[in-house]
Amino acid sequence: MFQAMPYDGTRSERYESVLSQLGALMEGEPNAIANLANASALLKTSLPDTNWAGFYLFDGKELVLGPFQGLPACIRIPLGKGVCGTAASERRTLVVGDVHAFPGHIACDEASNSEIVVPLIQGDRLLGVLDIDSPIKHRFDDEERRFLERFAGMVAEVIC
Repeated sequence: MFQAMPYDGTRSERYESVLSQLGALMEGEPNAIANLANASALLKTSLPDTNWAGFYLFDGKELVLGPFQGLPACIRIPLGKGVCGTAASERRTLVVGDVHAFPGHIACDEASNSEIVVPLIQGDRLLGVLDIDSPIKHRFDDEERRFLERFAGMVAEVIC
């Protein structure tokens, strides 16, 4: 049985440990839903001060809720709408320090104050987005962005 490893080192060492754990969780598992479920649980237990971590999957028209950890969420998000839809349509990571100042923000959890959304892309194909919310404004920094982009890249490799 897999157990998340506690880590008391630097943040970058902890991120490397989480990436290693993600690789171990997904190794040899072909089921996308199982991999996404474990990936969201790993993030939720590894990132302090977060209240939602999960995935929205692109169905060819819009983003549809996938595996996540947190309160119930919006089920469908059109491309270009909210932080998730904007990150997906622009195919770039968005770090939003104050979601209430983001035009068109979709509030699924009123406790969320900041958000990071990383597109899941394989080649030229949009697969979906990784979405993480925090009740703390300006919670996500550049080091965490780089870590989450690597995390999302590993996930995108196995969920095609």
